[in-house]
Amino acid sequence: MSARINAFLKLGRQQGGSDIHFAVGSPPLVRLHGDLSPIKYRDLSDNEISDLLREILNPVQIEQFDSRQDLDFSYEDEEVGRFRVNMFHKVTGIGASFRAIAPKIPSFEDLGLPPVIEKFLHATQGLILVTGATGTGKSTTLAAMIDWLNRNRRFNIITLEDPIEYVHKSKQSLVIQRSVGMHVESFIEGLRSALREDPDIILVGELRDTETISMAMTAAETGHLVLGTLHTTSAVKSLDRIIDAMPTEQKTLAKSFLAQHLNAVISQKLIRSADGRHRNAVLEIMINNPAISNLIVTNKLFQIPSIMQTSRDSGMQLLDHALLEAVKNKEVDPDDAYLHAADKKLFQRFVANPDLLPQVNLAIT
Repeated sequence: MSARINAFLKLGRQQGGSDIHFAVGSPPLVRLHGDLSPIKYRDLSDNEISDLLREILNPVQIEQFDSRQDLDFSYEDEEVGRFRVNMFHKVTGIGASFRAIAPKIPSFEDLGLPPVIEKFLHATQGLILVTGATGTGKSTTLAAMIDWLNRNRRFNIITLEDPIEYVHKSKQSLVIQRSVGMHVESFIEGLRSALREDPDIILVGELRDTETISMAMTAAETGHLVLGTLHTTSAVKSLDRIIDAMPTEQKTLAKSFLAQHLNAVISQKLIRSADGRHRNAVLEIMINNPAISNLIVTNKLFQIPSIMQTSRDSGMQLLDHALLEAVKNKEVDPDDAYLHAADKKLFQRFVANPDLLPQVNLAIT
């Protein structure tokens, strides 16, 4: 007999939803193309949500949730597919978010990623960062990168994820996937273990603390290609985040590391498509070169966007320029692009909803 929650998950996936949310006092909610819409059902009580969720947990997960008040895990069922789940406690009771995972690992072409991304994967060592706010598709971009490596290179690839989203079957490469909390205690412990297992490539699902960042740096310095994520929204903010995470006495070393061993930063946002039927990833791309390396060492990160702007021939692009190209090519909704742009003046002439302009102007003033 299938779990009762499957009925809601199946409906959400059939509608094309990216996420299904369960919260006390409202019906299940589906995120469609960035907006939340309620499923036609009654408001859920705390007991109902608790019963629905605990039905799909094993005893260890129940114990973890009750002791930590928060739980990340993967849920997979033949009837509804695979989901990344976060369960949590809040003022009104238990809640949960289910992120739908595509049944097939998308390719670069499927995601519309620029060709330069593939070039990054020809490196044999260094650090590649994929950054963005929660829910902007970082895990999907990384999955496409790991899949490309798996199909085209003969490597030992170790991934550390929380939880595992896309499942990779070894092809040309050997792919070993580990889930934090299930296979390893933490990202830092997983990294320590991975470095003893003859890896070529290590994926770190989140560089969330100083220890993990330091260990990832060590891995990149000692001849490994490290892929990692940060919850930052631009290349410069990503560099700031890493430097700021280091103790004062190690900041100079961190700058030196980034100058020598950072390969690239990919920062992404999901923007509603022009037809409103899905969302497209729009990327800011910074590639480390001698000019940027010098700005990192001399603590002039604020000048990096200027270098990126004049280095478009090498594959670099600022987010605003990528957004503008996507608007001109009718790939994204101009109103949504306007809301996500840093320099909104570039986008004013494309805005279809005039109400957005005074709202933004008022917010700025």
